[in-house]
Amino acid sequence: MNLSDAISHASTIFMPEFLFGADESMLMGERAANEEAIHLLVEEYFANPNPGFEFDLVMELADRNRSLCDMMGPESVQADRSRNLANNLGDDDILRGVAALQHRNVAKVAQEVEGMNATKGVLYGSKPAKGTFVGIDIETTSTSPDRGYIVNVGWEVMELSEDAEPTDANSLFCGLPDQYEETGVPLSEIHKITWQDVGDKLPFREDVELQKRLLKVLKSHPFMAHNAAFEDSWLLLHLDGYAEARKAGKIIPIDTKDICRALDPEVRFLSWEAKPASLEAWAQRRGVLAADEEERHLGLDDTDLMFRTLIAELKERNLLH
Repeated sequence: MNLSDAISHASTIFMPEFLFGADESMLMGERAANEEAIHLLVEEYFANPNPGFEFDLVMELADRNRSLCDMMGPESVQADRSRNLANNLGDDDILRGVAALQHRNVAKVAQEVEGMNATKGVLYGSKPAKGTFVGIDIETTSTSPDRGYIVNVGWEVMELSEDAEPTDANSLFCGLPDQYEETGVPLSEIHKITWQDVGDKLPFREDVELQKRLLKVLKSHPFMAHNAAFEDSWLLLHLDGYAEARKAGKIIPIDTKDICRALDPEVRFLSWEAKPASLEAWAQRRGVLAADEEERHLGLDDTDLMFRTLIAELKERNLLH
């Protein structure tokens, strides 16, 4: 599939009734085409100042793919992972994040990297962190943002200082299509969210008021998340206006998992199986969680835990302004 094919595919009117009774191979083929087209369109949108299409086209195709996945059932959705979940933020995003964290000029940070061959540890540790940031965490029904749904979102605003207290704390559940009342909420074994939590709520994509509030807060300050590539990938295909603001530089993600790996020397000496850069393990090492405590896996709880652990790490490294 090339870009022209992707635009043509996304522009096709979707008739779900044509797929009723289709065999699994046909449904899988349609899903693969959708996800390939999404990938190509997202790449083109961010690479080209004038891509020749609006991002609404991508959002509509992602919505269409979720409807198709609902027809296929949860087992097919979880069997593998879509390529539209990024593994990490790009190098340019990391530079912008460091600059925002340290209130420095992005070009100066980039020059430092080029001139000194600086590692991430050097970058994150070169200047104290300061300022106010949004923390966010989402809980979802899939690892793939073009297949699943956001069922919980939590955020708060925090200044990076030793005695900081959060403001604008929000925790909201989001609904699912009715079929999940019978099948159950996917990934509930992780986030413990059930139909009772979401059954009477508007789905995230339909909650216009929530979308407006969240977009506004994400544009107000750079945002932090533990494994921010996950939130970034999901918000890109679920939050109206996010892609446009991201492209314009009005939304800046910062990955605290990246900060953990860069600053905490214990990470490199612990086994991969111990997941040393996970929020839970990091918080336990910094004393924010007791050794026998677990991460809650709910949006606001994890956001607050992330902020408190980050501040403890920065304090440990003498990097709080």
